[in-house]
Amino acid sequence: MNDQRAELEWRDGGVPVSTRFDDPYFSIDDGLAETRHVFLAGNDLPARFTDGFHIAELGFGTGLNLLTAWQAFLDSRTSGKLHFTSFEAFPMTQADAKTALRAFPTLADLAEPLLEAWSGTSFILDTDTLRAEIVIGDARDTVRSMRHDADAWFLDGFSPAKNPELWGDELMQKVGWKTAPGGSFATYTAAGHVRRALEGAGFTVERVPGFGRKRHMSVGRLA
Repeated sequence: MNDQRAELEWRDGGVPVSTRFDDPYFSIDDGLAETRHVFLAGNDLPARFTDGFHIAELGFGTGLNLLTAWQAFLDSRTSGKLHFTSFEAFPMTQADAKTALRAFPTLADLAEPLLEAWSGTSFILDTDTLRAEIVIGDARDTVRSMRHDADAWFLDGFSPAKNPELWGDELMQKVGWKTAPGGSFATYTAAGHVRRALEGAGFTVERVPGFGRKRHMSVGRLA
């Protein structure tokens, strides 16, 4: 059982900030728009959605990325299920997640079943349109156990300067190994060592405009 929990403080009218990493969980400007720009558009979604499309994520946080992807899948009217696997070392409590997600009322209907399933340990949310598995633990150990390769990755750990464990060469290699042919990644960071690690893992990496005050971000496809 995981005994490490997210340590939070709340700033700027309700934005959760990790005190362990001194980094916010989502943009103080517009967290929903940030997720759509970085992780959806960065992976060419929803255009690539198919039944069984599998998104994997490093850094579950509040669950915002999952909910945003699920909403986009529903809005795209793609038949079948979206599959989503997320890896998180320091899970929020259910109460903190509920507070954080109040900032996104348009996602409230989808947040309800997620919050009902929310656990301090690994858990699964299975509905008619989504199968999500949240894996609690160190991603350096847990990613290799993922049963199905990802079609797209959301690389959403805290800042590489503050959370280097989630951006190292070894973990990026595992991301590459667990990516389906032609699979993609997107991340808000444009740090050179992260781009080089992803290139070393087999991705063709491109630096593109970031969201809001972030000038650049990184996207790529498995070569």
